[in-house]
Amino acid sequence: MNSAFTLLDWTVFITYFLVLAVTSVLLSKIKVKSTRDYFLGGNTVPMYAVAISVLATSQSAATFLGGPEYSYTKDLTFIGFYLSAFLAVIFVSKVLIPKFYAINAVTVYELLEQRYGQSAKKQAGIMFLIGRLFASGARLYIGALAISMILFLDISPFHVAVSIAILMFGALAYAYFGGVKSVIFSDIIQAFTYIGAGLAVLIYLYMSMGADFTTVINTLETDNKLKLFDWSMSGGFSVWALFGGWLLLNIAAYGLDQDMTQRALACKNAKSAQHSLMMSIYLTIPVAILFLLIGLLLYLFYQHPELSHLNAEVVQKFEGEKITIFMYYILHEMPEGMRGLVTVGAVAAALSSSNSVLGAMSSVAIEDIYKPWKKKRSNVDEMHFVQAGRKAVLFFALALSLMAMLSYYWQRYTELPLLSFALGVMAFAYTGLLAVFAAAIFTTRGNSFTVPLALIAGFLSVLILQPYVLGGILGDLLGFKIGFSWQILIGTLLAFGTMMSVKSKQ
Repeated sequence: MNSAFTLLDWTVFITYFLVLAVTSVLLSKIKVKSTRDYFLGGNTVPMYAVAISVLATSQSAATFLGGPEYSYTKDLTFIGFYLSAFLAVIFVSKVLIPKFYAINAVTVYELLEQRYGQSAKKQAGIMFLIGRLFASGARLYIGALAISMILFLDISPFHVAVSIAILMFGALAYAYFGGVKSVIFSDIIQAFTYIGAGLAVLIYLYMSMGADFTTVINTLETDNKLKLFDWSMSGGFSVWALFGGWLLLNIAAYGLDQDMTQRALACKNAKSAQHSLMMSIYLTIPVAILFLLIGLLLYLFYQHPELSHLNAEVVQKFEGEKITIFMYYILHEMPEGMRGLVTVGAVAAALSSSNSVLGAMSSVAIEDIYKPWKKKRSNVDEMHFVQAGRKAVLFFALALSLMAMLSYYWQRYTELPLLSFALGVMAFAYTGLLAVFAAAIFTTRGNSFTVPLALIAGFLSVLILQPYVLGGILGDLLGFKIGFSWQILIGTLLAFGTMMSVKSKQ
């Protein structure tokens, strides 16, 4: 298997990490005098930087490798998910962002305190932390697995642990000292790196086949690979699902998930934040298309040997682990230099999501949970909470690393789908958050008692609908499977009903 790193690959890899080392040292010199400086950059971050950071945060190694997999096995209907995201960003920009800035929020959950009291803020924050621990830990595992395959040619526990450490130390280099401003500017480096790697792969793939553009398009059309919209009721990304569960999911991701929204809160004012979110989605859609196009070319490369002149059976397995077609291509076909570049791209995609989540989890833990508790008991200055924030960053780096290793052992040695559960947990949490925020903003219903009930009701309802719980049984009884987007919709409605059951206290 032609997959060992050459001198050129190592040169690319080491150069990238030298850039990370130099920039992390420079960005660590950012002055931090308060938690607002540490968690929101003192509201001085430029709009363009926030936009690129939101783009980078929305991506991960799972996206880097998973985007091509979708178009390889199916078509282009996944692009509809980002059209749904476009509508969600408009809603978040017009409705949520002005409300966050009106109360000078550091975390999005402070808005709930205005309606339902401090306990609601704390409970929503805890739900976020639980969801993020599972989801981001699982994403870290996926990124580390990919890096271990390419870098060490195996997925032994030690090499996966080393890969996790590489990603987490890279994330800590930015998140620990300079806070969110350091993370945002580092995201610009990561975004350009993985987009550049994607463009290089797309160009190389196209040129390696030797087929003209007309032949490529005609072949894809004949095989129905250019389908953009799915009008059926059963498709995972059907038009109907896009305006239901996927729209709700994107509203939660861009507006109620501190991991993403923290960047928008770092702008100078609400108007800049609104512009940054809109700019981010304008950038995200072409990036999504880029990786879907890679998947289409991989389809032609492996499924049409008359174009690629390749006559080899494709077995998407690596040491018993199912791998994406993009990973298979990297391991088997990448020339020297390109393999190093793509590895760097995967690291950049994983880093962009890892460093952001450390700051987000720290901000919620300190601002929503620790600071109110500490201020009731003693008078401490702002630097105490900045230092507490840094300690929280270290704690969550360790917690996420342990979750990533747990995902590794669970995935390798049990039949239980922990990885599917972990990746979905944040979406489970979104249902309750959506319901509570909807009640707080648009109604006069709900109180501090219904908030935790709604958060739990939304979470459990989606969990129960999973195929590895009762979803498979329910699907057999109903004669059809309940798609994930519909699960989100059902969970949100049940949680919202819980909030509506009681009037707010006057």
